[in-house]
Order: sequence, then structure tokens, then C-alpha cells
Amino acid sequence: MGWVAGVDGCKAGWIAAIAPAGGGAPVIRVVRRFAELLEGEGAPEIVAVDMPIGLPDRIAGSGRGPEQLVRALLGDRQSSVFSIPARAAVEALDYREACALASASSEPARRVSKQGFHLFPKIREIDILLRDEAALRNRVFEVHPEFAFRTLAGQPLRCPKKIRGAVNPAGMAERRALLAEACIPADVLNSRPPRGAAADDLLDALAALVVARHIAAGRGKPFPDPPGRDSHGLPIAIWTFSADPPAQDAVMSDRPVSRPMIEDAARRIAGHARVTPVMRLGAGALGSEADISLKLECLQHAGSFKTRGAFNNLLSLTVPAAGVSAASGGNHGAAVAYAASRRGVKATIFVPEISPAAKIEAIKRFGAEVVVGGAQYDDAQAACDRFAAETGALKIHPFAAKETIAGQGTLGREWAGQEPDLDTVLVAVGGGGLISGIASWFAGSRVKVVGVEPEGSRALQAALEAKGPVEVKVASVAADSLGARNVGPLVYDCCKDAVDHVVLVADDAITEAQKVLWRDFRLAVEPGGAAAFGALIGGAYKPAKGERLGVLVCGANVDLAKLAVIAA
Repeated sequence: MGWVAGVDGCKAGWIAAIAPAGGGAPVIRVVRRFAELLEGEGAPEIVAVDMPIGLPDRIAGSGRGPEQLVRALLGDRQSSVFSIPARAAVEALDYREACALASASSEPARRVSKQGFHLFPKIREIDILLRDEAALRNRVFEVHPEFAFRTLAGQPLRCPKKIRGAVNPAGMAERRALLAEACIPADVLNSRPPRGAAADDLLDALAALVVARHIAAGRGKPFPDPPGRDSHGLPIAIWTFSADPPAQDAVMSDRPVSRPMIEDAARRIAGHARVTPVMRLGAGALGSEADISLKLECLQHAGSFKTRGAFNNLLSLTVPAAGVSAASGGNHGAAVAYAASRRGVKATIFVPEISPAAKIEAIKRFGAEVVVGGAQYDDAQAACDRFAAETGALKIHPFAAKETIAGQGTLGREWAGQEPDLDTVLVAVGGGGLISGIASWFAGSRVKVVGVEPEGSRALQAALEAKGPVEVKVASVAADSLGARNVGPLVYDCCKDAVDHVVLVADDAITEAQKVLWRDFRLAVEPGGAAAFGALIGGAYKPAKGERLGVLVCGANVDLAKLAVIAA
């Protein structure tokens, strides 16, 4: 599946939010004719449009069947669903004639509202197009934004979008928050709509886009089901998507970190952490027969996924006057420092001697105090523990805390929404907080989670082999971020039945991955962030033919001088 679009009518014609079916930031366009959206190379394969499709010859009750079904589910927002009259009335060009024809073809007799009549030209535009080109009937679907928002929220929305024709800020904020949870980037949500479209038109098009993505992934849900047909064979249904939780949710609710905990974390950090994009390389990329994509978490605030867990800790726990403390090889410290700076909280970060200067500078740039706490990561953690005990500072652990793991799990949730057809994900492992969160999200699903560790730093693989956490020696080019000596009991419990297996990648393959990511994609990535990609190009993980493989690129805090040498 390629591109999909959500479309709404606007003053200038049509506003469309067009995006890859698997995720990524949408492009916003305004076109005069609806058909323009379906023309040319790169045209969306699925279009969800807020406009009635399928016109019965007679109407029984308050509008077409879909309108009556949907209206009953919208509570106080049901007035947003207009009653569309029979075909003859919609085809009338004069308002009085339309009212007369509507009354004659409805039981009980109903006239046409002025607001509804103004929609008729756009309804006719789509109707003519779909009648003339039958193949488009499998590409163009009727949706209703308020129904989409109701599905996202799980209940009717509290606030109207408009009050007496004027935009209601509370209603707009409520809808933006729901779209943010559905992985629509904040810069798109808060952007100025193109000329000829209003802010509420933009949100409605984005809501339609969310439904289009679900339809493309096979999760569309029509009302009624199955759809009816009018006398020209056009479908009569309003589409949304299935909001039922996956069957594995009930089974996995007793896990150390559950899907509901990750859902709560996602709501908590929405607007604080970025929705990072997916880069689809496609089938045959990198000499492989797999269908490969890269999840670019290296573009996250502070340069890594750690920002998710940091914000979830700060937003779910009480922060004392002494502030927060953390031990870190660099990325966790930078993330905690960034989150603390955004929340106006003091942060003290303990780093090992092996931390790269670039990561220490990132921590300082966000205003945190940096303390060198020993040779290796575990030494820094011990120093952090002592500091927290002495001062009362809130200790934010990079992996041995449910709040951290649930925060990192939001990456898995986001990834699944962007790439619903994945077979396997490759995830780098250091202390294991990231893979614990991702595995907790995918647990019980068809997606296989494969860990990637450096050959010289294999704490998770050793724990899985020993059926419990064990100490390992650490010596790797990626030791500053993937250098934990022991994953600990919480990570082990999260991973023992949710991680399929762990592969080991050589340092040379990690370095080569950094080189390729820069050379081919202009991505400046640190060794730990490139490890999963290194497992693919180095052969530690060999995907099957046709396997839909997602590879996580998870850290960008790289020493640029060293990268220049590698890339030379």
C-alpha cells in the first residue's frame, strides 16, 4: 500500500491530508476539483472523504441509514451529521425544487436545510466521478470526522468544534489531542491551513486520514456492515475503524508492563515527545529479499528514544525540591536533562568515564549538572544511587523502572500504528529498557521482536540463556550506550517470553552501519543507535524472503569528528 488521503470540503474546493499508508507526516493540499487528488503518479490508493456517497431514491426516517446509525453514537455531537435527502433532491439545482423533491421522496416528509443544500454541488461532484469510474468505488470511502474522533476517544466528545458558527478553542484542543495520540505530528496539527481552508477543515481532513490508514490496513469498519448500495451501485456507508483492543490485551494485562500502562504513558507524553518517521526502503533494499523499513527514533528530542521514558517519569511521579537524578552513558542523561529543563526541574546526571564528549555536552546544554561517577555505567549508577539517598532527589533509572519501560513502550505503540503489517522488528539492547517496552507492546501479537547486542556486551542474551539476570563483561565500540553489565529482574521478566531471540553484532558491523547510514541516508547515528542496522547489513540477522522487517535507528548523539573518520 502506498499513499492514502483524508479529504474534507472547504471554501476553495477540497483540503487533503496525504501521507504514506504506514505512517509519516502528511502533506496538506487544497485542490479545486476532487478528481485532481486521484490523478497522476503517486495518487493516493485510499481516499477517505467527509462527503456523502451513495444516494437512495427514497428516504425513510431522519436521513440515509448510515446517518441514522452514526448519529445515535455521537451524543451531544449528533447535530454534526446532516440528513441527506434522496438522489432527485440532491441533483436539483434550485433550493425550492430540492425541498419539494425531498419532501416527495421522504417518509415522513422532510425539506432540505440551507446548509445541506450548499453541500449538494460537492456531493454531485463525487457522485458523478464514482458513477463514471467504477474502479474508484474501491478507493474512495465516505467518513465523518466527528465519528472518527468519537472512535479515537472511545466516547462522544465533550466540546463542540464550533459554537454559533465560531471556532471553539476547547473543542479544537480536544480534537488536536486525539489526533496527536493517533501519531499526527504536532507541527502539522498546529500549522496554518492553506488559503481557502479553515483550521477546522484541516483537523477534519486529518481525522479522515486516520480512518484512511486503518482502511488501508484492513481495519476499516462500515456503518452499516455490510454497506448498502444505491440504484447506481454506489456504496452507502460511513466508515470508521475497529477500536476494539487486540485480543492479546486481556492475556497480557498481568505483564510487568502492560499495554494499558503504555497507553497511559502515550497520553501522558503526547506533545512532549516527537512522533518520529518511518523510512521505507522497500523490497530488495540493501541486497535483501525482505521488505525493509527504518524507524528513525534518532530524530527524537535530545537525540534518542530515552526522551519518552524521561517524560513519563517526570509527568507521572512527584518531583521533590532536590530535583531529579540519573546515571547515564549519555543518552538517558541528555533525555532526563531535556525533560527536566522543559518542566523547570533541577537535574543532576552521573556519567561514566567512557561517555563521549558529545553526549556530555548535550547534557550540559540542557542545563543539568554533570558528575563523573566512575569508569563504567554501573559505577555511575552506584554514585547516582548514593546521591539520591542523601538528597532525596527523584532517581530516574534508564531501564529498571516501570515508568521508564512504559515510556519507551510508546515507541512500539507508535511504530505499530505507522507500520501495521510488520513481521519482525530489530531493536538494539543495552540495559534493556527499550526492548522491554517494545516487547511489552507487541507481546501476544504476530510481530516478532528480535534483540541486537554487541558481541562484547550481551547482558540480555546471557540472561535469557541463564533464565535469569547475570553479570557480563563489557567491551564494545557501543559500550557507552549498550554497555550494561546486568539487565536486572524487571527487564528479564518483560523480555523472557516476549523477545523472540537476541543476535550478536560485531563492532566492525556496527561501524559499517554508521558509515552506510551516513553515506546513503545522511543520518548521523551513534554506534548504539546503528547496532540494529548493523545486524542486518552484517548478516547477524538474515530476514526471510518477503519478510516485512522494521529496523530501529535509535540514537543520534554521535561524535561528529569520529563519524567523519568512519565515513571517509
